[in-house]
Amino acid sequence: MLKIRLQRVGRKNDPSFRVVLIESFRAPKSGAVQEILGNYDARQKRVVLKRDRIDYWHSKGAQITQTVSSLMKRAAK
Repeated sequence: MLKIRLQRVGRKNDPSFRVVLIESFRAPKSGAVQEILGNYDARQKRVVLKRDRIDYWHSKGAQITQTVSSLMKRAAK
């Protein structure tokens, strides 16, 4: 099953995240990423998403986590 979720990157006390497409049952949380779909800087509240690619993978059956869904709503404003 494919999932679109956040992956933590960055150093200690400097949180930033990537929005990634990953196979949930084969790859652990830090596993192999199929595609990077955007990023989120938690300190500056900056969201950059590839909406067309997220919509494409969602149409192919990938599930979007609740956190990524709320980030998409925030980026749409």
